[in-house]
Amino acid sequence: MTRPTPSALTPWARRLVLLTVPFVSACALLLAGAGSAAADPNGPKGPGGAGGQGNTVQIDLGGMTDKPSNSLVAILALTLISLLPAIMLTCTSFTKVLVVLGLTRNALGLQQIPNNQVLAGLALFLSLFIMSPVIGEMNDLALQPYLDGQLSASQAWDAGLQPLRGFMLDNAGDDELALLTNVADRELPANREDVPTTTLIPAFVLSELKDAFIIGFIIFIPFLVIDIVVSGALMSLGMMMMPPVMVSLPFKLLLFVMVDGWALIIKSVVASYGAG
Repeated sequence: MTRPTPSALTPWARRLVLLTVPFVSACALLLAGAGSAAADPNGPKGPGGAGGQGNTVQIDLGGMTDKPSNSLVAILALTLISLLPAIMLTCTSFTKVLVVLGLTRNALGLQQIPNNQVLAGLALFLSLFIMSPVIGEMNDLALQPYLDGQLSASQAWDAGLQPLRGFMLDNAGDDELALLTNVADRELPANREDVPTTTLIPAFVLSELKDAFIIGFIIFIPFLVIDIVVSGALMSLGMMMMPPVMVSLPFKLLLFVMVDGWALIIKSVVASYGAG
């Protein structure tokens, strides 16, 4: 049997050396560290003294505060926007104003003038005008302290709900509150402030609809008188084939313009909330 030549062993020897040298070096370092630890029973000394005593670790979080993150604020804003139509319809004066304006249009005998978009836009901005003190109070008590990190989310919710509850309590009738409390099979609270929000909101909506229909009834009376007079005049003249609406509509419009009807209605609606 012939012995391998040195040229054939050179690649394998080179690989063995490359793999062995790091392993041997690591073992030597471990043994040296173990020997130093055995020599000193207190263990290795750190920069602050024996055994690492007196060392302090400080972590800089880049000026982290309790303010909510931008992503959380964006999520809350999107949630509020999605709930905004329901809040406008049930917790503000929007429903009452819109119903009053719609009844006024019907009392004049006009079907689509002004159209629904115009009435809804006018009702929206009138509602913002009426609700502006409440919105400002909610902003000062809840939104700004929450954005500044002074209040948590639950605390901001409770603080922001109080002005809105106060507005609804001021405009909700006692009969409606008692009705909804009895329907919910609950005991009537001693104070109005103790009414749950789930009972207060539908009671407020019912009160708003009741007040809107009362205002609409008052608006209908003068126009009804005009219709009766015109119908009687046409009957006396023998013009029974002519629709009374065609004759009474110009007189209704003339009366509405002469008394500045839109201004009177808006003043009445705003004054019903104790504003204006």
